[in-house]
Amino acid sequence: MPLRYGKEFLMIPGPTNVPEEVLRAMHRPAIDIYEGPLLETTDACLSGLKQLFRTEGKTYIYAANGHGAWDAALTNTLNRGDKILALHSGLFAAGWGEASKLLDLSVEVLPGTWRAAVDPDKLEARLKEDSGHEIKAILVVQVDTASGVWNDIQALRKAIDAAQHPALFMVDTIASLGCIPFEMDEWGIDVALTGSQKGLMSPPGLSFVAAGPKADKAHETANLRTNYFDWTFRQGSVHYQKYCGTPPEHLLFGFRKALDLVFDEGLEQVWNRHTLLADATRAAVCQWAKGGVLEFNIEDPRHRSDSVTVVRLKDTDPEPLRDFTKEVCGVTIGGTIGELSNEGIRIAHMGHVNAVMTLGTLSAIELGLAKLDIPHEKGGVQAAIDTLAGAL
Repeated sequence: MPLRYGKEFLMIPGPTNVPEEVLRAMHRPAIDIYEGPLLETTDACLSGLKQLFRTEGKTYIYAANGHGAWDAALTNTLNRGDKILALHSGLFAAGWGEASKLLDLSVEVLPGTWRAAVDPDKLEARLKEDSGHEIKAILVVQVDTASGVWNDIQALRKAIDAAQHPALFMVDTIASLGCIPFEMDEWGIDVALTGSQKGLMSPPGLSFVAAGPKADKAHETANLRTNYFDWTFRQGSVHYQKYCGTPPEHLLFGFRKALDLVFDEGLEQVWNRHTLLADATRAAVCQWAKGGVLEFNIEDPRHRSDSVTVVRLKDTDPEPLRDFTKEVCGVTIGGTIGELSNEGIRIAHMGHVNAVMTLGTLSAIELGLAKLDIPHEKGGVQAAIDTLAGAL
């Protein structure tokens, strides 16, 4: 008997739930792109991005998904034939590097695994080997939604500095900005990028790039620049230049409202909320895992992200569990992708999400584990409740 009728929960790691306030902000007529309120909207979005990235650098808005931001970061700073180093910890940093090959860049992947964060010592050792400084940029994700890893960006910056290497440090925060702490200027990041559809609670279709002084300097001589992504053009005095054409008006209206929601709550409080909900989720998984079938994908607890928890099911097809939570309970959880395809589930706790949604999702999963006779230790939801109660 289905129990799904009512408000359904979307608990996948992107796109995430869009708040009603954001949807309402988009429900308005188109307006003039050359003057008036849209100019003020653009200014608010660009300045809000600086607050999110924690930077005094320049910010840019693209009508594109995160892959567009990848291209924008590279084409604005590098030259044909340049060598880049992608730091492997799952699907996306390596994927960013693979995509770079089409830009006539030379790509090296620092070996890693899907079960651990990037090792700063290995990065430092590789950069010390590069005495000729052939590597021009280092690419990493702060959180990889495929593996569930959190990479310590500060530690990686220290490794780069210890090697005295001048490469640009580029960080993908698509699955982390607006969810966990990120300090672009304080941590010495040259280029950071993100998308609208995860922690920033907006529909897919916008991506954002922030560039520091070192990236600006590299931009002056970069020969991969393209008409659409070019930072110089987008710094022009005419408003439409900031979008290289007609602005994505309604996505901007929604994103501005999402920024208001973040800053009304307080960015640090947003980070804290994500930590609490992630801790509760991990407590539930730890309890279930005592049954011997479920396990965390990321082995070191220190590197499990506060955006998404990736759970593996040993010798068990996860699809019946996902089908149960969706069709019976009205809760959509993510399936594993890439190297982990069909090996487990992904429980998102990012963006527009609260205790009721998280506990409801965990309850649906525990109900599914019981109904489907998947071996697990009971009491996962109670462990989550106890974790939250102890933190409040």
